[in-house]
Amino acid sequence: MQVDRLWTNGRLMTMAEPGAGGGDAGAPGLGIVEAGAIAETAGRIVYAGPASGLASDIRATETVDLDGRWVSPGLIDCHTHIVHGGNRAREFELRLAGASYEEIARAGGGIRSTVAATRASSEDDLVNSALPRLDALIAEGVTTIEIKSGYGLEREAETRMLSAARRLADERPVSVVTTFLGAHAIPPEFEGDADGYIHSVCRDQLPSIAADNRADAVDGFCEGIAFSPDQMALVFDKAQALGLPVKLHAEQLSNVGGAKLAARYKALSADHLEYLDEDGAAAMAHAGVTAVLLPGAYYFLRETQAPPVDALRLAGVPIAVATDCNPGSSPLTSLLMTMNMAATLFRLTVEECLTGVTRNAARALGKLDEIGTLEAGKACDFAIWDIEEPAELVYRIGFNPLHARVWRGK
Repeated sequence: MQVDRLWTNGRLMTMAEPGAGGGDAGAPGLGIVEAGAIAETAGRIVYAGPASGLASDIRATETVDLDGRWVSPGLIDCHTHIVHGGNRAREFELRLAGASYEEIARAGGGIRSTVAATRASSEDDLVNSALPRLDALIAEGVTTIEIKSGYGLEREAETRMLSAARRLADERPVSVVTTFLGAHAIPPEFEGDADGYIHSVCRDQLPSIAADNRADAVDGFCEGIAFSPDQMALVFDKAQALGLPVKLHAEQLSNVGGAKLAARYKALSADHLEYLDEDGAAAMAHAGVTAVLLPGAYYFLRETQAPPVDALRLAGVPIAVATDCNPGSSPLTSLLMTMNMAATLFRLTVEECLTGVTRNAARALGKLDEIGTLEAGKACDFAIWDIEEPAELVYRIGFNPLHARVWRGK
């Protein structure tokens, strides 16, 4: 058998589902293979597993000796807002002085201040300002990133954001998944008329976005300072009529029933979830909704109520972890640091953190058949690490042990 590239002498974290094969006994969840090999052709994995399982007639155009290094699937940041104009450093100062996130938002700051800066930015401006943030994530082994709109809040600016996000995939060797977040906040021109703005999203923005194939999914902010479940249901109805899957910012600042709404629409994910209750967790589990935890926002906003991780575990909800990189509540561009935060602040295990930025992050994007594990047939995306054991990727703070990153086999 002829292959393009063959990596040998590696210690693999395949992240294959327990029971799917390919991992040594005693390594649930991580799919560890101590003496492993990966073979690739045309950017696809054709084999990942024990070196002893390689076909005897395998021949490779290029062979790479991993020298016993650990290998994981390429990391996936499944919730970001890295495309935006301006920054909110001044609001950071205000929060340090005692102002809450909600107080700043109600006073016209928060998301609205970024909307003004984003509307004033050209597509080139948005691309150029996002690239350093993207580069920081790529440098830590990220091979797929989700990027949301939501700082334009009108058709032209939302389209410009999504176009900029798509262009990032041309500028760098990375896979970009785009999400339309038009229902992020009420723009100034719709002050006091949330229903009117939601109708604008459904009638004007969403059809145009879908027609141009600019978004892979539709998201919204279901919260007291944003949109109600009934309002978000209108957006979700329209999204599904246009053939787009949905996801939701839910239960971040209060419990308004967002998780149950996400379950009703079989959303890809419900994200944040600090105020999730047991009924919401059960509904998510029944509908197959992935929980995306965002410790960066919890930390940056100095919140005190952590997501109910035990309830998620008990219900059997898959848990993903992401940076939530955004200018107002989580200016975080390190997925490695995010894993450490998830462990220390939310008490996730090492296994939960590592599967949370690989297998379950792929699940949260609806891309598990394509990425997230080292298995034959999937994209050949992986990260090679200079570590002694997987726990180091969660344990260290401010240290990047990436040896090399492979995207689509290169």
